[in-house]
Amino acid sequence: MAQASRRPAALEPWQDANARPFLRIQNITKTFGNTYAVDDVSCDVYQGEFFSLLGGSGCGKSTLLRILAGLETPNSGRILIDGVDVTNMPPYERPVNMMFQSYALFPHMTVEQNIAFGLKQDRMPKAQVAERVDAMLELVKMRELRARRPDQLSGGQRQRVALARSLAKQPKLLLLDEPLGALDKKLREHTQFELMTIQERVGTTFITVTHDQEEAMTMSTRVAVMDAGRIVQVNTPANLYEFPANRFVAEFIGSVNIIEGRVIEQLDGEVRIQADGFENSFVMDHLDPLPLGTSVAVAIRPEKLSVHDERPVERPNWVQGKVVDIAYLGDVSIYHLLTPLGRTVRVQITHEQRYERPHYRWEDEVFVSWDSEDGVLLLG
Repeated sequence: MAQASRRPAALEPWQDANARPFLRIQNITKTFGNTYAVDDVSCDVYQGEFFSLLGGSGCGKSTLLRILAGLETPNSGRILIDGVDVTNMPPYERPVNMMFQSYALFPHMTVEQNIAFGLKQDRMPKAQVAERVDAMLELVKMRELRARRPDQLSGGQRQRVALARSLAKQPKLLLLDEPLGALDKKLREHTQFELMTIQERVGTTFITVTHDQEEAMTMSTRVAVMDAGRIVQVNTPANLYEFPANRFVAEFIGSVNIIEGRVIEQLDGEVRIQADGFENSFVMDHLDPLPLGTSVAVAIRPEKLSVHDERPVERPNWVQGKVVDIAYLGDVSIYHLLTPLGRTVRVQITHEQRYERPHYRWEDEVFVSWDSEDGVLLLG
């Protein structure tokens, strides 16, 4: 009997050399005085993506978003939307709408009037305005609240009204500036999934700016991590987490242990590293040969580490340590281990079963281990 074969997964647009980018950001630079807010940034975004610009304060993400909206003019570079150069086009002529962090709703208008405002400004026929507003109210589940004013709504409801108003003009590109920043944690988590559902239903390309890595990882098809005005890596959330391109991305996305050292042996598809501040050496996957003495850093996520009461002789990498800090978070516990040479290692253990106490107590002596493929080797 013939063996069934798995159908290969379809290529995502960014994996397809023949796919045409919907948005092209080409060598955009923006300065304020002698400060480079955006420094020679290039990036492609594809039709229907939920794309996030992620970074800390001052990294240039909001300036780049304002350039896309036409609210800032770049010193150099080009912006193309659906093949059209909009670099010098005023905001009102671009097929773009922007949802601001403050939502900017008109306090004297009802929900319905806020959503209809832009359509009336464009002199859309009254019947079409009513039809479009009804569709937007249905999209964001606000039909029963159409007559309320913003001060009669919760933060999450105001956010949905602002989204409906932004989508009412059917822009080709919707820009969202910290769209969930004003919401509390629980509502923010719920609204992330609402936004994803709405974006999938309307098919509009979304670009959002956020400093919240969890928000970006949850909602995005891809994320561009920014630092000091530059994009340092663009990839899917999973690949950013598992395969960071450099130390900055490894430390910015999630929790990580960074172990510095130097290459002391080249093996078949692996390298042996003498780590700074650790008694023993470690073996890590790395296909390309590295000269002996090369400075490297090993990035290992806390959940990749296994914990043992005795030394795990069957695994290539292990560290002994004493429990000095414990954080119980419900679904997981975080342990900080202090090694004999004074280094701290962070470990995360998932609570798969109910426990009356943490797995380990303060001052417990334990071993942690990992396989050669569990970490990422970073150069430089």
